[in-house]
Amino acid sequence: MKNIIPQHIAIILDGNRRWAKEKKLPTFFGHKKGMENAKKMILYAQKVGVQVVTMYAFSTENWSRSEKEVGYLMKLFENYIDKYIKEYSKHGIKFRHIGAIEKLPASLQKKIKNAIELTKNNTGMVANLALNYGGRDEIKRAVQKLVSVGVKAKDITLDLIGENLDTAGLPDPDLIIRTSGEQRTSGFLIWQGAYSELYFPKCHWPDFDEKELDKAINEFNKRQRRFGK
Repeated sequence: MKNIIPQHIAIILDGNRRWAKEKKLPTFFGHKKGMENAKKMILYAQKVGVQVVTMYAFSTENWSRSEKEVGYLMKLFENYIDKYIKEYSKHGIKFRHIGAIEKLPASLQKKIKNAIELTKNNTGMVANLALNYGGRDEIKRAVQKLVSVGVKAKDITLDLIGENLDTAGLPDPDLIIRTSGEQRTSGFLIWQGAYSELYFPKCHWPDFDEKELDKAINEFNKRQRRFGK
């Protein structure tokens, strides 16, 4: 069997709350465990040869959750960057954010920008963290950029839109994974993922480990990609 490592793996980190509920723990424990797992899996993905990992951690729709939960998540993201960004940099990982940064708390925006600056010259794997991200919102913002600089409708091409998305300069995802068994992508990378292979393991994100990623890659190698042809 062929053994191709996907160049870009994108993951919807689903199931933190269900994981906590099944263990009769507060929701916050699930989110904390999920963030810790994100770091572990980014380093493992780099080890096996993945060039880009994109993790969907907070969508534009997640603001509808309770104020307490949203506040906890924002602090958790700040702590995540504080705790791990220097280690990522030591491994040559370049950190990027995708999503509308302006709505995030000012303190989190600052940490994100500092992390991007710290790792901007790294040449290893790219780790994208999707916070306040929505696929439709991303496309809207890309079109707004083009309009704002005076690009005429007749001059807008598919390539030009792609060059103005948050993932500009990166390959489209070969494989999109959503943990916890839900079989939908919920607006995640809807432009970039047009021809991605989809994989829906039943385990919750905190339990998605190295063996689970290996299984996902093995499944990817069984697929015959046609890219719409």
